[in-house]
Amino acid sequence: MSAVALTGRRRLSAGEIEMIVAAHERFVTGRPGGKRAVLKFVDLTGVDLSGRNLSDADLSASILDRAKLAVTNLERANLFGCDLRKADLRGARLVRADLRGACLQGANLTQADLTQADFRIGQVAIPHPSKGLSSLSHESRHGQLDNAVLCGATFDGSQMNDASAYAADFTDCSLKGAKMTGANLKDAKMSGAILDGAEVTGTNFEGADLSYAAMNGVDVARARTSASTKMGGAIRAPSSEAMTRAAGLLAQAQANHAWCKTSGKEGRPANLDRQDLRPLGARLRGLRLTALSAKGAVMVGMDLTGVHLQGANLEGADLRGAILRGADLRGARLAGANLTKADLRDCVIAPLPLGGAREAPGSLDHARVRYALAQGADMSGVILDGADVRGCDFTGARLTGASLKETDYQAAVGLDAARAA
Repeated sequence: MSAVALTGRRRLSAGEIEMIVAAHERFVTGRPGGKRAVLKFVDLTGVDLSGRNLSDADLSASILDRAKLAVTNLERANLFGCDLRKADLRGARLVRADLRGACLQGANLTQADLTQADFRIGQVAIPHPSKGLSSLSHESRHGQLDNAVLCGATFDGSQMNDASAYAADFTDCSLKGAKMTGANLKDAKMSGAILDGAEVTGTNFEGADLSYAAMNGVDVARARTSASTKMGGAIRAPSSEAMTRAAGLLAQAQANHAWCKTSGKEGRPANLDRQDLRPLGARLRGLRLTALSAKGAVMVGMDLTGVHLQGANLEGADLRGAILRGADLRGARLAGANLTKADLRDCVIAPLPLGGAREAPGSLDHARVRYALAQGADMSGVILDGADVRGCDFTGARLTGASLKETDYQAAVGLDAARAA
């Protein structure tokens, strides 16, 4: 029989929890004997559900204090009013999760996916301390992320209006299009975060570190800042000069494409060094840009799906959040480039044959490749010396013969298997 805690929440045995979760996993996969998990007002303090599938489960108003939920699938889960303080949610999938009124103070959400998650104010039911669920009171509570660790997490399109994230660590996060009106981000660490298109009216950035953040379309004038707000190196919207140059830069890229298609009879390789290419949007998708030079170019968030960049020079380029899925980067030079949270799935960064026995390896030495997606990529023989690949996902990738001298690969996924592939 389940006991009732003083908090009014039921306490379940480990066996009961396993039966409910196992039945839910059968439910979501369409197997016989499945049943959706309904764990409302349950005391799950310290429970270990790491790696389990709880998508669409109802855990509203439950206590998951210090719960182990690393890599757990909580997509569309109802976590309304939950207590998730100090929970381990590293790599968890919380896409479109209902986190209204939830408390995640001190939780670890490093590299979690919270795309379109909802942290807005919610009416939370509070059980009576002695009478339990038979006597409820209600109070309005906003989502709380104070002191949470969110490095490399994804909050694209999330609803964070009025949420509190005091002193939270959003380093290298993606917050594209997030709604943060009235949110408290005082003293938050947001260095290198991608905030393009975020709504920050009334957002409190006092004392926050927004250095080197990508802030295209972000109207900081409508937010609260202070003398202690750090914004050095932040990348704002493309300048009017960059917008004016866009047509000419696109013409150069198209000439590069023609040069490749005609084996050099028409066009020539483009030189786009230190240019802001963001105004080109997705217009470089699939183009043949062999031998392109774009050293130090700003390419944050650009869609470069399937682009051909064999032998290209992209040293020092800012490619944070760029989509390079299926791109051909054989022999490309990306030394010192920033590919944090870039999509490198199924791309090829293997050596480029130069004739005879000669070949040019792909180079990412001293590049920043934090939290990038590299599943299925062919990175055979790539040079990653001194690179930062913390949190990068190499599942299904090939890194045979890769050089990893002084490479920082903390929390990288699938690296050993990729090197052996």
